[in-house]
Amino acid sequence: MSVREEFDEWATSGRDRGMEDRHWHTAKHVLARMPVEAGDTILDLGCGSGYAGRALRDTKDAGRVYGLDGSPEMARNAAGYTDDPVVGFLVGDFDELPFADDSIDHVFSMEAFYYAPDPRHTLEEVARVLRPGGTFYCAVNYYEENVHSHEWQDNISIEMTRWDREQYRNAFRESGLAVAEQDHVPDREITIPAEAEFPLEEWDTREEMVERYREFGTLLTVGVAP
Repeated sequence: MSVREEFDEWATSGRDRGMEDRHWHTAKHVLARMPVEAGDTILDLGCGSGYAGRALRDTKDAGRVYGLDGSPEMARNAAGYTDDPVVGFLVGDFDELPFADDSIDHVFSMEAFYYAPDPRHTLEEVARVLRPGGTFYCAVNYYEENVHSHEWQDNISIEMTRWDREQYRNAFRESGLAVAEQDHVPDREITIPAEAEFPLEEWDTREEMVERYREFGTLLTVGVAP
């Protein structure tokens, strides 16, 4: 199954809103850190329901906001969740971004980058479309150090890229993006039950659940265009 087919199914079944609810726990902290100024042009790469673009409009007065997704149904749903005339959604591939060189101020991507068929080329495309000094805020929960995410590949037919922290930094640099920062954004909103309630259906021990959400959380890598 292709990325488009997989996420068309997710969108038609309402899972786009479910992803938004889960991702928002850490995404909102990442979005708050982005140096977006009033009027800046934003690209949300793998936009899903489009929540990130809407948030940047509401909180930072971003200018033109583009949400790009490989799923027509995701883009269609996202367009239906807003009536803001400067927020638009389009269907496109990560390996050929439909934007001119030096045309985007900031790129955001949450839990989507690892679906790119050629992630290094995607980074080159991001570097191409970013204006000098523009940033790429790349947030993922599926990465090598987060051992609790490794089984996710078994539950989806799309081949995903599982890099570690160093591989992310190296790939960013090889694409021409300077690495400004890299850290973990913990999920502090997931309720972790008391020790006496374990094991749970998905967790054998409380320590594993704490590690997954409070320690590993979301890996954020921030690149800056020269």
